Amino acid sequence: MTKRKRRGDRVTGSPRSSPATSQLTLPRPAAVTPRTGAVKPGLVSLRRTVPDTIAKPPYAATGQPPTTRGPNVQTADVIARMRVAGTLAAEVLLEVGAAVAAGVTTDELDAITHDATLARDCYPSPLNYRGFPKSVCTSVNEVICHGIPDSRPLAVGDIVNVDVTVFHDGVHGDTNCTFLVGDVDPESRRLVLETRTAMYRGIEAVKPGGHVYDIGRAIEEHAMAHDLGVVREFIGHGIGEQFHGGLQILHYFDTRADTVLEVGMTFTIEPMITLGSPDLRIWDDDWTAVTRDGSRCAQFEHTLVVTERGVEILTVTADGRCAADQYAAG
Repeated sequence: MTKRKRRGDRVTGSPRSSPATSQLTLPRPAAVTPRTGAVKPGLVSLRRTVPDTIAKPPYAATGQPPTTRGPNVQTADVIARMRVAGTLAAEVLLEVGAAVAAGVTTDELDAITHDATLARDCYPSPLNYRGFPKSVCTSVNEVICHGIPDSRPLAVGDIVNVDVTVFHDGVHGDTNCTFLVGDVDPESRRLVLETRTAMYRGIEAVKPGGHVYDIGRAIEEHAMAHDLGVVREFIGHGIGEQFHGGLQILHYFDTRADTVLEVGMTFTIEPMITLGSPDLRIWDDDWTAVTRDGSRCAQFEHTLVVTERGVEILTVTADGRCAADQYAAG
């Protein structure tokens, strides 16, 4: 689940940065024929229950996460627990991805996610986070993020992002993948593949002593080189014992995002890339973000830790598999 920059939020940065130098000078995405937005809200089933035997995050009952964001640099114990949670999240996402097919509703994907999460002694982190009603986010076609699973069946030609986060042993693991539903048109397939590549470009930019803006620069340069847009309103985030920590990971270049990357920092990289304009609007449910022009959007995400040698992806299985590589590698 992505973190949204609320109006008035500021990127942690230096007063030395000036607006004149804060943005990477690159051309806007080339004009494309946007797909007409066709996704409509369906019926949302009742919230699924979690047995008392499953350990729950503090917001599970109240819907309100703690006001404290937690440290940016994690202890060795927290990182060790995050490796386990990340592995479990990767397993759940692979299981849900295997069920993506035409005729399957996003509510059915939610049920699979919920059951697979509980089977691993985890709590589905999105459930009741700030009141979110479901155990996973499912974002179809022009939906950018935070789509609420409902009665709409997937159709041949759709793309759907499934965003899984699990809470296990006091920490969260957060990962997502955009899946193709049957025979998908070439432009949508290109969007998905280049979004995946953009995420990995951002990951490759992570190293101790580097800066958060290195991540955004790598992602934005790749997107713009392929005439794709980058959503700015939703960003990556710190993660650990808190679902959303204080770190803000922009997916575009801004010199004000000059936080220095330190060994032990944990955060997500999760770019949202569009075929057309990245401008968005929010549905009346106050969650579902969609492109204004109806063009399609794709997203991929991993949870990471900065290491002495660079970066480690935490959201992979014990044998190194993840949905992004298994389902979207070409």
